[in-house]
Amino acid sequence: MRYFHRLAEGMNFHSLTHALVRQPELWNAENIRTTFPGSPHRDVADIVVRFNDLASHKSGNDYTSTDGSSIMDQHESIWFPAANCLPIKPLLFDLMRSVEGERLGRVVITRLAPGCAIHPHEDSGDHAAYYTRYQCMLQCLPGVIFSCGEEQVQMKTGDIWFFRNECTHQVVNNSADDRIALIVDVRHGS
Repeated sequence: MRYFHRLAEGMNFHSLTHALVRQPELWNAENIRTTFPGSPHRDVADIVVRFNDLASHKSGNDYTSTDGSSIMDQHESIWFPAANCLPIKPLLFDLMRSVEGERLGRVVITRLAPGCAIHPHEDSGDHAAYYTRYQCMLQCLPGVIFSCGEEQVQMKTGDIWFFRNECTHQVVNNSADDRIALIVDVRHGS
């Protein structure tokens, strides 16, 4: 496969998924990825764990700094309140160690309901070029199709995948339950 690589399978994410069930108020506390016009993520709910500092960029409904740069192209991420409510940091640091990461970027938990899609798009800009994208499948049943380029995979609960997010990709949830993924951006050394 050119666009996907499974790093692990059968991982135990139960403590994190249980914490998500106990704290539904965490979903969509921050909606930067889902509400901008034409967002390919408009059908998902998010929990932002790490992301760029939105307060220093927000001016009205626009996330552009005074110098004209977009919040989406910044490399520095900060912890959001959800990081202190969820048992997630050990999982993230274990992933960083296993892939020999040097810098942790954005971390978002995303939920896609049955019958919904993450629409075709490429992740572009400075941030996407700087970081490598990983997906940890917290919940993913048969019928969820993840496409990237001309390849398709059916990820399973407990899988960890690398994929080439700079290429056109999409997810369609044809399963009977939500697809819940932990998205982690990691910077590797030269």
